[in-house]
Amino acid sequence: MPKSVAIVAGSYHKDKVKKMVEIVKSLSPDNNLLIEEVCWVPGSMEIPLQIKRLLLRESIHGVIVLGIIEKGETDHGLVMGQAVTKSVIDLQLLSMKPIGFGIIGPGAEEEQIDKRVEVHAKQAVLAVAEMLTN
Repeated sequence: MPKSVAIVAGSYHKDKVKKMVEIVKSLSPDNNLLIEEVCWVPGSMEIPLQIKRLLLRESIHGVIVLGIIEKGETDHGLVMGQAVTKSVIDLQLLSMKPIGFGIIGPGAEEEQIDKRVEVHAKQAVLAVAEMLTN
């Protein structure tokens, strides 16, 4: 029986993140995953809160997180990326439910993003699927 998961997607760079969402949706059935919900949030800072809301549901077995934190003129993206990554890891450990991390960056240059869309989306699906079978 498929495991129910949710997707949390940052809407900054929405066109590229939409492609990531579609990749996740297409790979999920072959990996025994059922997408229960797709939640769009404004940006990286809102990702941990939405993950926590979803993980509180008994029906959700895991979450796949998608987004892009590109390199900016300051260290804001780097600091945000570190804070979000730590929060995601903490939520995973607290809930004992897997979170597939498909955030490109921090520090991604514009020319690097397109090359990473498919890889990051696929890795996030495969990570959750594997952790749900262990």
